[in-house]
Amino acid sequence: MAQVYISIGSNIDKEQQIIASVQALHAEFSKVELSSVYECEPVGFKGDNFYNLVAVVTTDKSPAQVGEFLKALEKAHGRIDFSKKFSARKMDLDILLYDDLVLNTPVQVPRNEITENAYVLLPLAELAGQLMHPVLLLSYSELWLNFNKSKQLINKIPFIWPEA
Repeated sequence: MAQVYISIGSNIDKEQQIIASVQALHAEFSKVELSSVYECEPVGFKGDNFYNLVAVVTTDKSPAQVGEFLKALEKAHGRIDFSKKFSARKMDLDILLYDDLVLNTPVQVPRNEITENAYVLLPLAELAGQLMHPVLLLSYSELWLNFNKSKQLINKIPFIWPEA
């Protein structure tokens, strides 16, 4: 069984979309753990702030199968244009890590956004601070400690999850 770290983000109907994303992960995977939820400014465009978090799931699915599941979930929740990198999103789900694999296809792991964006690195460091980046060989806590925090505003928010 693999441990897969998944970034979750939304800036359109964000509370409902975050809840829907997490419910879908619980329905698909046997074990799901979550970071706190963070609010942060959009990167690369002007728009409403995002809610972001990271989930870790345990699965026997391949990286390609997990990627296909996430894209199908995004599409089911109204995502149409997968080519626009910087735009408003109802649901944005990306594999960050798949165990300690290093791949470029069928998905990129570890994902470049880990070290580039606070909205990925901070929740990942919270959830898996002692885990080592498989290429940089630094822990996610160390990467967050050295991250330029003036680059992007990010705040942990109190998020109320519905009763299961």
